[in-house]
Amino acid sequence: MSIKIASAPCCWGVDDPENPYLPHWKTVLNEASTAGYKGIELGPYGYIPLDIDSVSRELQNLDLNIIAGTIFDDLVAPANLTNLLQQAENICQFITRLPMPAAEQDQKFPLPYLVIIDWGHPERDIKAGHGDTALRLSEPNWQRMISHIRAIAAIARKYGVRAVIHPHAGGYIEFADEIEKLVSDIDYELAGLCLDTGHLYYSGMDPELWLRKYSHKVDYIHFKDIDLSVYQQIMQKEITFFAACARGVMCPIGKGVIDYTALKTCLEDINYHGFITIEQERDPRNSDTSLRDVTESRLFLHQVGFDH
Repeated sequence: MSIKIASAPCCWGVDDPENPYLPHWKTVLNEASTAGYKGIELGPYGYIPLDIDSVSRELQNLDLNIIAGTIFDDLVAPANLTNLLQQAENICQFITRLPMPAAEQDQKFPLPYLVIIDWGHPERDIKAGHGDTALRLSEPNWQRMISHIRAIAAIARKYGVRAVIHPHAGGYIEFADEIEKLVSDIDYELAGLCLDTGHLYYSGMDPELWLRKYSHKVDYIHFKDIDLSVYQQIMQKEITFFAACARGVMCPIGKGVIDYTALKTCLEDINYHGFITIEQERDPRNSDTSLRDVTESRLFLHQVGFDH
């Protein structure tokens, strides 16, 4: 098993680039490097400036590589398609010119990735984790979203970037039935899956079971952990996903309910090679503990056998 562990700006509370409390992007890169990471995601579109010279210089000074960019936006609305395609063009142009590591041995696709996440629907966000009551898309709206994903993935492929679709709590690709429908509707030649252990658990699925089930479709993985006591409290009410994160539902790897020793065995069994990114969403006003937490997460994974 050849795996490298990376980090992401969401560990510092960076999800909405317009949030006035975000730490500076150089602080995030510096603390990721200090914690021992060699790879990091770009974060949401608009956070790290699309300035090749300054960002490349910062990455090189810190011995960091960019492994993925993200589209975290409304994939459903027809009026948003032009925006989505422009984001795809800009992100792919940018990340393919930044320092990036070589692929791991037997990795399915070379870096970088473009992570595609549906977001921006209040009626679903308030139902995050509640698959029994959450509204589903009508078939025409679902097929429009699928066509938008295909168009984004086609742009990524033009740049040699592998598109991966990330089921996310609070979006319209979240629950088991939606993931299964997604996989049947998207040709793997065009885009794979980025499965996230925390989002799977949050939305009622066993991460190990789903990684095994779709091992032939999984190109990239996110690791999170969940504080069970906070999660159980949250599931008793309707609360938006990032409000739950602000309450501490996500915790450092190894301090929550997810069994990472079992997941290591799972990844060996499915012969996964490549990159895994640690995430721990939070309120950015609590980013003063981010360095501590991402360091603890990396060290814990090392202790259970993830060597990088």
